[in-house]
Amino acid sequence: MNVARLPRKFRTLWISDVHLGTRGCQAEALLAFLRSVEFETLYLVGDIVDGWRLKRGWYWPAAHSELVQEVLGRAQRGAKVIFVPGNHDECARDYLGMVVGGIRIEGEVIHETADGRRLWVTHGDEFDGVMRYARWLAFLGDTAYQVALTSNRWFNLVRRRLGMPYWSLSAYLKHKVKNAVQFISNFENMLAEEARKRGVDGVVCGHIHHAEMREINGVLYCNDGDWVESCTALAEHMDGRLEIVSGLEVVTLPVRQFAFAS
Repeated sequence: MNVARLPRKFRTLWISDVHLGTRGCQAEALLAFLRSVEFETLYLVGDIVDGWRLKRGWYWPAAHSELVQEVLGRAQRGAKVIFVPGNHDECARDYLGMVVGGIRIEGEVIHETADGRRLWVTHGDEFDGVMRYARWLAFLGDTAYQVALTSNRWFNLVRRRLGMPYWSLSAYLKHKVKNAVQFISNFENMLAEEARKRGVDGVVCGHIHHAEMREINGVLYCNDGDWVESCTALAEHMDGRLEIVSGLEVVTLPVRQFAFAS
């Protein structure tokens, strides 16, 4: 007899950098993940829809619509869903404070965990020097990134046919480049310092597609990753514990733990 696995129950989930409207978007993986879990609150931490790419050419397969319907359905069934726009869906920043389809749109949010910690939730692009001072370079970098993602798809197609697991070529290349590593470090330190100035216990962000959870000078820095390369989310358990979880193998394997913070 087949026994259905009960959904995992989380108090809160944070996801970002889904990039709906691009070929690199792992919409199917995110849809499977969301259908496997229950949650009270969902934060959409920016770059959910990639307006930059959609302006260049329309790409919107059925799985992208199914994912949108899944999120709207959760909101209609009572989940609290908050959308904090990023730079790729910055047009939504014109509607801050509004509720659309049961989803509240906010520029930033303070989340209080079950154990009393206050976390500042922001996409994080305002702390990216390229985005602030050289937006043309950001658009150029986005094009190069899309080329890497296209190579990544073909690379993993070959790996699948050889019976090998998914491996992110683009993430590997990014972390092999010294400047990229330095950029990530600077970004993390700036977000942590801003959180300290705001008097909160930590920050949750996205933007750089690098899942991480660690303490920086007494401030908890959390990046929920992305759904293009790593397919990760930040989850809060019912007692307030935080964990980075993977959605790549959600159908057959339990949650993969990256880090904990107590």
